[in-house]
Amino acid sequence: MGFVYIFTNRSNNALYIGSTNHIIRRGYEHREKLLPASHTAKYNEWKLVYYEVCDNILVAAARENN
Repeated sequence: MGFVYIFTNRSNNALYIGSTNHIIRRGYEHREKLLPASHTAKYNEWKLVYYEVCDNILVAAARENN
């Protein structure tokens, strides 16, 4: 299973689109800034505004890039 997700920041002026095989873990990693090179590490208080379940991570990654 895979997921495509969209986060926005507190002021809703930035979006981050990603894909993962574990949406809860990925949300935690972004929130706790465990991905220091990530775009989300530069901003605070990200919130999940959309996610989509895909058959697998390859489909999710392709969907992320569309």
